[in-house]
Amino acid sequence: MYRAVGSRLKSLKHQSDGARIFGTAKYATTSVAERPSGGTFSWLTGGNSSQVPLDFPLPGLTLPPPLPDFVELGKTKITTLPNGAKIASETTPSPVASIGLYVDCGSIYETPLSFGATHLLERMSFKTTRNRSQLRMVREIEAIGGSAKASASREQMGYTYDALKLYTPQMVEVLIDSVRNAVFLDWEVDEELKKLKTELGELSSNPQGLLLEAVHSAGYSGALANPLIAPESAISHLNGTILEGFVSENYTAPRIVLAASGVEHEELVSLAEPLLSDLPKVPRPQEPKSVYVGGEYRCQSDLPSTHIALAFEIPGGWHQEKEAMAATVLQVLMGGGGSFSAGGPGKGMHSRLYLNALSQFQQLDSFSAFNSIYNHTGIFGIYASSGPEFSTKAVDLAARELLAVATPGQVDQVQLNRAKESTKSAVLMNLESRAVASEDIGRQILTYGERKPVEHFLKAVDELTLEDISSLAEKIISSPLTMASWGDVNHVPGYKFVRAKFHAN
Repeated sequence: MYRAVGSRLKSLKHQSDGARIFGTAKYATTSVAERPSGGTFSWLTGGNSSQVPLDFPLPGLTLPPPLPDFVELGKTKITTLPNGAKIASETTPSPVASIGLYVDCGSIYETPLSFGATHLLERMSFKTTRNRSQLRMVREIEAIGGSAKASASREQMGYTYDALKLYTPQMVEVLIDSVRNAVFLDWEVDEELKKLKTELGELSSNPQGLLLEAVHSAGYSGALANPLIAPESAISHLNGTILEGFVSENYTAPRIVLAASGVEHEELVSLAEPLLSDLPKVPRPQEPKSVYVGGEYRCQSDLPSTHIALAFEIPGGWHQEKEAMAATVLQVLMGGGGSFSAGGPGKGMHSRLYLNALSQFQQLDSFSAFNSIYNHTGIFGIYASSGPEFSTKAVDLAARELLAVATPGQVDQVQLNRAKESTKSAVLMNLESRAVASEDIGRQILTYGERKPVEHFLKAVDELTLEDISSLAEKIISSPLTMASWGDVNHVPGYKFVRAKFHAN
């Protein structure tokens, strides 16, 4: 060990000496022809060369003004057009802008005829429009070094475009054109449908994603039970006509927000208003109903391991902020991860699921808390994967940990403070991303009708107490159980048995 350290120090010394020699030679003021008589080494080390003092500015050099001690964050400005469409933005000093168009439309608005439309629309983004071919669309985006993508969720659709802010006019025009004027050519739709079929065949490599889908289909009755991943039965009948009907029905002015991070608001409004003002003004429909009921889903497969999810309802969703923030902190508090999680600060090594399960039982491949929060409801649970013979014990561990956090006194203040600080850190670091900030603006306006300042949420986290956490956890496990399993499920305990265990406690 000491030999290795000594060798490393010697190597660093040689590197330092080399850097000093060559660095000095580069900036020496004497030339080779005029080098002093001290020898080659003296010339190389600059021993007799005249040096420029560094205690005063160089002549002719203009220094930039110093940065202010405090920079006020840009405030979010919102403009509502006469037809109900909203335009929102915040300024940033960055030379790059992120612009997104967000629509209050997701898989919850699908019908049996249009199942899978949301997933396919995500894949059909930035294709041929009435004004551009797909090739021209791609070339225009790449010509300015931009990056464009779409994302689909159960309640909202998002289309985003990032590039240098000096290209804001092009970004706004291309973004709105791609959403409003898509033509859904048959050959482009067929090509994406083939890719969706291929994706479905590869889903077995993502059992955690499949279990999340299963939890929604088994746990909810109504809109949230609609599949977010296009099922194989839907792929066979989806086409451009269905997509056109879905878009014309749901992409209306009161359900659209154009949000930007890094763009002056007046400029954004002047660019976007002519492109959005002719959208139809129709009453915003009532959100389709979803009722949490609980249930079970099992899928036997040839996977070598067993994957299990135990889930419950988060009451209220985002419209009950205190419960939503408590659920977010509770997830961080429980934490967990995979058996190969890297150690170190901030990696969840002090979370309850890691300390009480992952570090204690080598049979666990993964053991982690998860949540999915929506406008009026949500899902909270524990995901576990292990060998088939350990699946019963994995369910017992999940039940034990869920019951523990619902029991007053089982979580101490140190654990809660750590989870609260980790939550706030994650929020602030995520918002440093322009794309995340733009998305936050758009999705908050769709949910609340405004963008609440980040200090509002940080304060809500700070005010959480141990009683709030245990009370929420008790409410969660008092709701009906949803249990989903995938793989070798022969050893997974029965749904009724596990449900009775929670009620007994």
